[in-house]
Amino acid sequence: MEALSPIEKKLLLQLSKHGGKARPEEIEMELVKTMNAVSWLQSKRLVSIEEKLAKEYEITQEGKRFLEEGLPEEKIFDFDGKPVKKIEEKFGKEEAKIIIGWALRKKWCRIVEKNGVKYIGITDEGKEAVKKEMEEKKALKAILDGKPIDEKIANLLKKRRAIKEREKIERKIYLTEKGWDVVKAGIKLEEEVSQLTHEMIISGEWKKKKFRKYDVKAFAPSIYPAKRHPLSQLIEKIRKIFSEMGFKEIKGSYVESALWNMDALFIPQDHPARDMQDTFYCKKPSKIEVDENLIKKIAEVHERGIDGSKGWDYKFDKNESLKALLRTHTTVNTIRYLYMHPEPPAKVFSIERVFRRENIDSTHLPEFHQIEGIIYERGANFSMLKGILKEFYARMGFERIRYRPAYFPYTEPSMEIEVLWNGKWIELGGSGIFRPEVTKPFGIDEPVLAWGLGLERMAMILLGLNDIRMLYWSDMDWLHKLPLL
Repeated sequence: MEALSPIEKKLLLQLSKHGGKARPEEIEMELVKTMNAVSWLQSKRLVSIEEKLAKEYEITQEGKRFLEEGLPEEKIFDFDGKPVKKIEEKFGKEEAKIIIGWALRKKWCRIVEKNGVKYIGITDEGKEAVKKEMEEKKALKAILDGKPIDEKIANLLKKRRAIKEREKIERKIYLTEKGWDVVKAGIKLEEEVSQLTHEMIISGEWKKKKFRKYDVKAFAPSIYPAKRHPLSQLIEKIRKIFSEMGFKEIKGSYVESALWNMDALFIPQDHPARDMQDTFYCKKPSKIEVDENLIKKIAEVHERGIDGSKGWDYKFDKNESLKALLRTHTTVNTIRYLYMHPEPPAKVFSIERVFRRENIDSTHLPEFHQIEGIIYERGANFSMLKGILKEFYARMGFERIRYRPAYFPYTEPSMEIEVLWNGKWIELGGSGIFRPEVTKPFGIDEPVLAWGLGLERMAMILLGLNDIRMLYWSDMDWLHKLPLL
């Protein structure tokens, strides 16, 4: 009893006044306050609520016209024994058609033809009907009075566009046995204070006040404060980790030339990844101009190699290298950075979107994020690369990591990184040391350690998802309940 709020007490008293059951509208309180009190009392098992779906009708403009002017077919009674032409002259052909049609349907009249002229004759059913109030009118008046109507007449009025139907939820609140016990024990409405204020303490008024006790076990709705999307949280976490490890963030453009996206990375021009089936090529612009001297340097590497390499032994196509495309990886950011900053040292990273022609399924998307990074300094080696990646994944919460040999056109040696999660080894990205064919054309002589890691796949592991599409569905319930990463 002491834990009940004033509106809870008032609702209990109101229900007892109505014999233990009432509709919310019958309670002498604001509807919002009533429903709040119902929610709290339900959690305390003092009341229960019954809900059922009911139909509600609204009179349309046509229905209002029926009430004011009468039903169209009622006009037939003024033309007993007169030619059909008379109705058409007075109301027009369309309206006359409606009047006669409904009158015939209700068997109020019949059409008789004499000497080629059609006449209206009122039937016995019509003569009886004119003495009574029309059923449609009675139903429309009942709706105005808030009374229920027969479903058959409701269907007729809907057909005649006189009413609109909508569904509503009817609620009834009941006192439970426990609720009756509380009411019988005696409920006293008195002023209670639920919050102690600064002014009460200074003035000493608190000594005269009665404070309401709180039930700390009472039901309270879950509150979900605003927070970033899990992918945004993850990006910020990765950004912080790399920054703490001494890296600088760089950014690039979505649209790149094939020269920077492919050729500069020593990817052959006949490589399958360059096909329309794997890469998004642009129509506007269809090509991007690139420095001629740079094209010549890269063409030389592709055709004849560099520093002992044999190249790809084909004729380099300049037009192919100028094609505009949506970048397929963020390595394009780092290779351009090296071109602009050929002097060591450098430690940079990027976390940006890339695009590939992938069929959407539980593990693939045509648009996703890649975590890219390089270390460029004298004495950089493979062991350093392994150490950097191990440290990064450890800070992300992955305790065990392993490496597997791999092949990529632009790194040698190359490796894939796997992490142990829930007893399974999962591949999360590729890495290696840039080949001389990639670095030498730009005057880069020291080793460059590079890696490209998948963001969405890492997010799936950390969030316990088995479908990558969940990351982009607007499932508010799931997003609300996700913990902060």
